[in-house]
Amino acid sequence: MLVANYLRENKDEVKQRLQKKNFKHIELVDSVIEKDNDRKRIQNQLDEMLSQGNKLSEQIGALMKAGKKEEAVALKTETANLKEKSKELQEALEQCEKELHDILVQLPNLPHQSVPQGKTANDNEVVLTQGDIPKLHEKAAPHWDLCAKYDIIDFELGVKLTGAGFPVYKGKGAKLQRALINFFLDKAAEAGYAEVQPPILVNADSGYGTGQLPDKEGQMYYVGADEYYLIPTAEVPVTNIYRDVIVKAEDLPIKNTAYTPCFRREAGSYGKDVRGLNRLHQFDKVEIVQIQHPDKSYETLEEMRNYVAGLLQQLQLPFRILRLCGGDMSFASALTYDMEVYSAAQEKWLEVSSVSNFESFQANRLKLRYREGSNKPALAHTLNGSALALPRIVAAIIENNQTPDGIKVPEVLVKYTGFDLIN
Repeated sequence: MLVANYLRENKDEVKQRLQKKNFKHIELVDSVIEKDNDRKRIQNQLDEMLSQGNKLSEQIGALMKAGKKEEAVALKTETANLKEKSKELQEALEQCEKELHDILVQLPNLPHQSVPQGKTANDNEVVLTQGDIPKLHEKAAPHWDLCAKYDIIDFELGVKLTGAGFPVYKGKGAKLQRALINFFLDKAAEAGYAEVQPPILVNADSGYGTGQLPDKEGQMYYVGADEYYLIPTAEVPVTNIYRDVIVKAEDLPIKNTAYTPCFRREAGSYGKDVRGLNRLHQFDKVEIVQIQHPDKSYETLEEMRNYVAGLLQQLQLPFRILRLCGGDMSFASALTYDMEVYSAAQEKWLEVSSVSNFESFQANRLKLRYREGSNKPALAHTLNGSALALPRIVAAIIENNQTPDGIKVPEVLVKYTGFDLIN
């Protein structure tokens, strides 16, 4: 969440940066400033009235000591009136603060200066491409056909059990899935990330803290009876571990990893791009999260980007890294890198990871701060990344490694699967 004082002092710059994100309600910046003016005015009136009340209380005490009871009683009546007016002002202040908050939460994070201009994914900037595009044999097939051929992922059975977008992993397909999860968690541990296993249901406060609410409410599965949300990513519960927490500067960075299933309604997604594993409502993902000092967060973002690239290199998948343009970024992000792997059978790039720096945007919502020595607590920076989301990784492995004899398992996964060929 942005801060009203910052918007006031940098109004023109804020509007320009929000336009880079193609935000359509720039007038909300002025609304924030106007509402904050109202808040300050009411606060000043309340402070003045409370000050008057304190002075009258002192006068009443002095009059009572001097035996001037009648004069003291008269002032008590005046004090009672002040208390009543103060109560009304306090209620007005609370209402004004709520209205200010309701406007602020509608404003997205400001994009970093390096974010390219643009409206759609077509405007994203390719910063690195690595790996050779595999040449497939003549009878090569897309992953959904290969999954049926080798009976490793059953999409129709998932429709029977739940609906479209909920596949059933079977046999060697289930073992490949588990192998990837264990591989990613082991690598995260080697990189210094402490593993946690969080709930996959969160309350509204958690969704608000990381910026999914109110922005992505329609994309989250909601359990109405208990007012919980199924998580769209482990970022939500893991980052919220530090909600309302003041950490010591010397403990930074704080690094966590978590494996969870993730749930996304993906409302409005139709057509060929959602076939097979390309877009699911339930999928598995290993997430990495860091809480970092503001001075080091962009250095950390580059480290996290390189870490994810290293995983893709070990899986021997051709990949590219994109710096997202303003119009393709998430509500809470200041700068995001997307990682895409090449699907040889589909002949297109598939997104498998996003690594983002949220700067203090989430921390302000979370009230997540750090303390340096005897200084006042300050807002920390939060970062997260998919390391990695499994469905399109699995799709690329199946398609890129297919041979007439079966699907070769990447060498780094064989010790986890116990086999090197799916046939």
